[in-house]
Amino acid sequence: MKYFALLLCFVLAACGDSGARQQEKKAAPAAVPVTTLDMAPRTVPVSYEAVARTEGSREVQVRARVTGILERQLYNEGDTVKAGQPLFRIERAPFEIEVQQARAVLAQEIARRDLARQESERLKMLVDRRAISQKEADQAASSLQQTGAAVQIAQARVRQAELNLSYTDVRAPIGGITGRAMQSVGSLVSPTAESALLTNLVQSDPIWVRFSISEAEFSRVRGSESIEVSVELANGKQYPHTGKLNFAGSTVDAATGTVQMRAELPNPNLDLLPGQYVRVRAVAGTSEAFVVPQTAVAQNEAGRFVWLFDNGKAVQRQVRTGNWLGQDWIVLEGLKPGDKVIVDNLIRLRPGAAVAQK
Repeated sequence: MKYFALLLCFVLAACGDSGARQQEKKAAPAAVPVTTLDMAPRTVPVSYEAVARTEGSREVQVRARVTGILERQLYNEGDTVKAGQPLFRIERAPFEIEVQQARAVLAQEIARRDLARQESERLKMLVDRRAISQKEADQAASSLQQTGAAVQIAQARVRQAELNLSYTDVRAPIGGITGRAMQSVGSLVSPTAESALLTNLVQSDPIWVRFSISEAEFSRVRGSESIEVSVELANGKQYPHTGKLNFAGSTVDAATGTVQMRAELPNPNLDLLPGQYVRVRAVAGTSEAFVVPQTAVAQNEAGRFVWLFDNGKAVQRQVRTGNWLGQDWIVLEGLKPGDKVIVDNLIRLRPGAAVAQK
């Protein structure tokens, strides 16, 4: 019996030690191993990204300026043309006749003026000799002035007729890429009707890129001497040329809270077409900020946050982020030099959880 009682004591003691150890484990769970990144400010670009749309640096509508039958189309749709190159021909005969008539009227008025000048000079001599009254000389001088004015009117009508004749050759006002012809050969076109629009011309080199940024972003960009703009195409490829900002809006859109911006980029090979959607990145100098891996930033109902290693404990810290920098995120507010940001095992972390650096 003594041996049995002694064995029972040993068993009870062992069970007690095991229960104590289990309680100790429950009371003090193992620390989560984590990797940390020491925070120190870095020089980062002040950049903003936005969806943008391309447009021609010059876009014009080619319109008929006189009424007539469209006789010829002198270009192929989609061709690149130079400024001044003929695009259409409108029937010339009616306008050539108007020019001839106007010149004939001008010749008549010049003849009347010359006759009035001779008459005025002759009567001036007679009035000096008192052979006629002063009234007759004044009437001759007035007639000379009237015929001179008639000559000027006739000259203006000749110029107008010649101008209308020149409008029968519809020329490209700028160099660029032609659009489709809006009117067919044989159509009657008129500057006062819908038929006035003949085609469109777009200058795509250089090309403009229009986008918007928020009011807060604009306040940081404002005053920058030089803003460089790069473009990412829809297929994810980087456009090889960069450009400069050439316009910044002076008002904030009340509906969206954004400010209109526009950049100009070289487009020598016409890789960008007007109307394309692209992503732009505007860089306006540099600033000092903290940079953390994107995977280290989480989000809850209060916004974005990171986990910090603080004396063996995991602590949440709300942050305000900016744009991405490669695979990292720029943190504008919420961190200070020396903070240790946890970059892995985030799913196992809870506020106040024990953590240990690897």
